Amino acid sequence: MDTIWDADLQSAALKAEHHRLKTERLSLGYEGKSVCDALDLAIPHGKFSVIVGPNGCGKSTLLKSLCRLLKPLAGQVLLDGQNIHQLPTKVVAKQLGLLPQSALTPEGIKVVDLVSRGRYPHQGLFRQWSRVDERAVEEAMRATHVHELAQHSVDQLSGGQRQRVWVAMALAQQTPYLLLDEPTTYLDIAHQIELLDLFWRLNRQQGHTLVAVLHDLNQACRYADHLIVLQEGKIVAQGDPHSLVTPALVKQVFGIDCVVMPDPISCTPLIIPYSLKRG
Repeated sequence: MDTIWDADLQSAALKAEHHRLKTERLSLGYEGKSVCDALDLAIPHGKFSVIVGPNGCGKSTLLKSLCRLLKPLAGQVLLDGQNIHQLPTKVVAKQLGLLPQSALTPEGIKVVDLVSRGRYPHQGLFRQWSRVDERAVEEAMRATHVHELAQHSVDQLSGGQRQRVWVAMALAQQTPYLLLDEPTTYLDIAHQIELLDLFWRLNRQQGHTLVAVLHDLNQACRYADHLIVLQEGKIVAQGDPHSLVTPALVKQVFGIDCVVMPDPISCTPLIIPYSLKRG
């Protein structure tokens, strides 16, 4: 029989790792209605973590709370041991960068100007725009392959290009953590893989800690070091996809029967569904 998840073993493993960003008994909701309940979560530092789960289970709500866009109903989000809601905005913005879902682009803004907004946390009364900021913007645009579009209006770009520009803005912020809310939504498969490969390089080559919400289980398994599985506002499993993802877990969370086999390209778990749960 498949083992779905050993919470005690996983808890011990998480305590042995280094975590700068974590939650304690975190409950979230809107207008008093609970969405997530009593979540204890530790984001492994230096890893690529991916949050998955059915629609409406609280994935984006959790991500918003991690970057201080949503105040908890109870519990807290901790950054380096401090309640994130008690820290100054610019202190948080120098640590956490966010790629929001369906971000609204200011009308007529040029690529370079949008990317430059990522430098806001580094500006201040005695710290104005400098060559350091220019280099950060240039490096971010080159990393995302939008440097040749610097003077173009963002309005005129394709969906994939616009998404890369928003990624560049997050990179220009130069934060240790990048939070990505459904970054591949509305993109075709080629642009999805292009972006996910970019995120993978940012983690492996530049050391960013990434936390992403993804809908595609197979993409999540291929790119994640650490998988966080939500169901009805609760964490039902988390850990290395290789040991975590089983037919039993997929059926429990998504209600489908499947086969899980090694991906022939990446050797990560490949989920092949074959029916909906009956009865």
